[in-house]
Order: sequence, then structure tokens, then C-alpha cells
Amino acid sequence: MENDVTYLGKIIRVDSNTVEAEVSDNIPSAAPIINGRLYKIGQIGTFIKIPIGNITIYGLVSAVSNTPSKNDESGIKQIIGSRFLTIQLVGEKIGDSEFEKGIGTYPTINDEVHLVTEEDLFDIYGQKNEEKIEIGKHSSSENLSVYIDIHKLILRHCAILGSTGSGKSNTTVSILKAILNDYAGSRAILVDPHGEYASAFPEAKVFKINDASNSLYIPFWLMNFDELAFFLLGAKPTDDQKIEYRNFRELITTYKKENFKLKSGDVNPNFITADSPIPFNVRKVWHDMNWWLNATFSKPGKDDQTKATAKETSAGDYDKLIPATFEPYTMGSTEPYKSKHQEYYAYEKKILARLKDSRYDFLFNPGDYKDEKSPKDLHDLLNDWIGSDKKLAILDLSGVPFEVLDITIGLITRFVYDSMFWGRNEPYTGKSRPLLLAFEEAHTYLNKDENNSYSKSSVEKIFKEGRKFGIGALIISQRPSEISETILAQIGTLIALRLTNSGDQSIVKSSAPDNLNSLINLLPSLRIGEAVIVGESIKIPSRVRMKLNSPRPTSDDPKLVESWSKTHSVDKENYKTVVTKIREQKF
Repeated sequence: MENDVTYLGKIIRVDSNTVEAEVSDNIPSAAPIINGRLYKIGQIGTFIKIPIGNITIYGLVSAVSNTPSKNDESGIKQIIGSRFLTIQLVGEKIGDSEFEKGIGTYPTINDEVHLVTEEDLFDIYGQKNEEKIEIGKHSSSENLSVYIDIHKLILRHCAILGSTGSGKSNTTVSILKAILNDYAGSRAILVDPHGEYASAFPEAKVFKINDASNSLYIPFWLMNFDELAFFLLGAKPTDDQKIEYRNFRELITTYKKENFKLKSGDVNPNFITADSPIPFNVRKVWHDMNWWLNATFSKPGKDDQTKATAKETSAGDYDKLIPATFEPYTMGSTEPYKSKHQEYYAYEKKILARLKDSRYDFLFNPGDYKDEKSPKDLHDLLNDWIGSDKKLAILDLSGVPFEVLDITIGLITRFVYDSMFWGRNEPYTGKSRPLLLAFEEAHTYLNKDENNSYSKSSVEKIFKEGRKFGIGALIISQRPSEISETILAQIGTLIALRLTNSGDQSIVKSSAPDNLNSLINLLPSLRIGEAVIVGESIKIPSRVRMKLNSPRPTSDDPKLVESWSKTHSVDKENYKTVVTKIREQKF
């Protein structure tokens, strides 16, 4: 075996998860050529193998030196100039069986250490089959494809992490395209806050606010009561002690119970609550509040002030936000009397302000999903998002005001989760047809320090329970240290591109096996588009080059030098269009 071209040296020290080997002085070159390919001895992160009978143990080089880690006092080895490798053990292969993580048999002193060739790497990573997708090429070999287990990647959840400009968007496209191209029945939803991905997926169905063909509508009545009260009124569940809050809940419940005959099927009114996703007209709610606040009556007592005793002169128009008018009340003790129903005084103006704000039209005027009289119901919305012949739906949230981004993503996530939960035994969805839900820029709305985040609570539910109902999640972020710890704890596979922040690096380190920290330490020095992949879906933590995709997302850097190298015309009319877009919040 010492005469083999792959021979490196012998083991001189063994620890519980690392061994140390002395490289033979007889090796003629630090870069031998084997079967026409150049190999670098002692390259950090490269594989070695230790054959012991029919068992082959594999390890990763984590350190190289010209002195052993426990050198004798004489320092003879250093004088001779021997080289030493510190190796972290990662797995073993017994006979012709597949490579397995973990070590069952440890090497001993004087066991031989050999280079790992491309043929050996093929044994480790295996061949592509229907359970795997190709994610890229191994960094040490342009010919070696790296495959990951699609079942564990999706249903054990995953994350793509990396600093700005490291290649996150390209990696996201690579994974989604591999899934969509390999599996005819796959389906995914990509939540895209900045509208970057439509250009990379020309075959996807893209929903965008104010889009002529596929406008993004998220009906406000999808909100549960707490979300609706917070969005319309700024109220919190702790306001439950206030009479106006309780009255508002009863009012919403009443309106929903009136609309139990629905396009998706009639609902028993006794089962309807303020949290039920039942359509109703929020303009009617405002009009009702305004009516009771401003009405005048022929009776002075509150209990006697009813619709029948009102002095109404015009009914108004709730659709056009025109209030009803009444005979002016007198200052004395004669009719008409001023209304004593003032419990909605603080709420009415807040709701009106929301309704008049055009930025929220995608919620209040959701096209065919506006209210109970609209031609479409939630089954149509689900068909658009996850039931169409398009395997990928991109929800472009670039036109969503930042103040409601949290609730919007929370609504999307909860609605999709509920559809998978309640449809888990149906043949066309749930466990019978799993779904991937991907969240771009996750750190902006899944922040661990945000205690009242609707999106975070919804996404956490998917990470904790989604697997059982056929829904997996992918988060994409440049600041993993800011993401909810509950979410991070449930991630089965981490795809980490270049990370320079020590706090972000520690997130990846905590998820990797303790004996592979040397691979994680490479994170700051990774090239653009290069990633360290650890977790359940990959046989062994690996350094991988991701494929460069075309067409690409619009997240690539501007061509600064090219732009600054030419002069630009100056016109006093410049920026008019930009200012108009700022004011209208429309592209």
C-alpha cells in the first residue's frame, strides 16, 4: 500500500474525533498527478481516506503544519522537515455498501493515510436517483456533482444564508429550478418582498400588486380578529377589557354570520366566529359606526335610540364612503336628540383613514374577492396560488407598504398552512402533494426580537408542525443571527455562502457537527457562489460551487464602472416620474 500513488503517510495520534498523520518524506511532490489529475496534499477541507481491511474511514484535513500538535522536546521532526496533517473523521464505508456518516471503527497508530481521488468521492456522494437533486459541483472537483436528498431538504426545512453579494439569490434559483425541472408534480410558493425573482423564472405564475394580468389580492377578511383589530385600529388583544373592543368583535361576528352562504360551500352560522375567514364588507362596518355616532333621534334615552327613532335625511353610500345625514340635534330638551352611542368614537376615524389610503387597496379592494357578493371565493385563490398548472407561484410583495408587510406575510403563510392542514388527507393536496414555501429576506420579518410579529408566529408554526401535513419551508437571509431561534432550531439543512459576521457564522457552527468546525471556519473566505452545506439532506458536510443561472434575479449589482464611465443628460424635468411613484407607492 505504501507504493500506491495515493499514499500520504501514517497516523501518529488518534483522538475521539480527530487523528494526526505524518506525511511521508518519500512523497516526491506536494501536488502529485494521479490518473491525469493534479491533487494538492494538505489542502484545507480536502478528503483523505484510511483503509482498514474492508473498512474505509474518511476524514477532512483541518490543519497542516511542520510540527506535530504534541511534539517531543527534542524537536527532531521539525529539523528533518516532516509535514503533519490534522484530520477530522467524518464517516466510513464498509465493503461495497454506501458511505455512512459517523465512525464505528477507529484507526490506530501506524495505519496508512491515502489521498482521496475523484473515484472515491463518487463513492461518497453516490449517483443521482429520483430521491436526489443536483445542487452544484464539489469545490475540489469540477467533475463531481453533489446531490442532496429532496425529501429531507424540503420536509426537514432548509435555509440559504450569506452576506450581501455572496450569491444567495443565484443559489435560491439553482435549488428551485432543480426541483421544478426534476419533478413534474412539484409545487412551490416564493414570497418575494423586493420583486427580484420574476426575471429568473419566466415560466412561473407571478402575482404582483396592480399587475394587469395576475394582480396580487389578499382579502382583508382572511385576517383573524386580532390581526384585523391591529391593522384597522392599532388595537392589541390586551384591549379586550375595553367596551369598544368587545363591541367591535361582536359587530364583526354579526357581519360574518350573515354571510354563511358562500361560493365554496355553506357554513353553519353556529360555527362562525370573529376569527373565521368569512367575507364581509368593511365599508359597511365603517358606515354603521358613523351612523350611530352622528345620528339624531326623536327619543333622548340610549335604549330608545334605534333605527326606527332616527331622524335620517339621507342614507349615504357606504361603497363611496359617503356617510348618512340627519336632522341637526337641538341644544335643549326637545327633539332631535344627539346620539348617545359614542363607543366607536376612536375607531371610526381610524377605519376611515385606512379605507382611504390607496396603498391598502390590495387588501380592501381585492378584485373578485372583495366581499360576500364577489364572484370568487377562497377556493379560487388557492387554485391560483397552488392549484394551477404552474409549479411555482411568486408572490411579489414589492408594492406592499412596510407597515403591513408583517401581517401580509403572516396572512399568506397562515392561509397556506391551513389549506394543507385541513386538506392533509385530500388526494390533490396536503400529504398527497407536498408544498415548499420559500421566504426571501427572512430577517426583516422573522426577527427574534419582535414579540408581536404575525408573520413570525405563522412561519414558526410551519417549522414546528408543517412536516406532518406536507409543507416545508425555505428561508433566505443575509443575517441569520437576527432570525427567530425557534425557526433556526428546526432547520434541517443549512446552505451557507460567504458570511463575514462572527454572530452569523456562529449560527452555522452551532448546526454543524463539532468535529467539522474547520469547514465552517472557511465561511469568510468562500468565493462568490460557493457554499458550505451541512445537515440532514447531504451525506457529508461539503464545500460546493453553485451553478450560475441565466436568466438571473434582478438582485445582481449595478454595472457601476460602465455607468460612471459615460456622461448622462441633465434635464430639469428629471425625477418627476420618480417623485410620482414615491407619492403613489406604485412602480
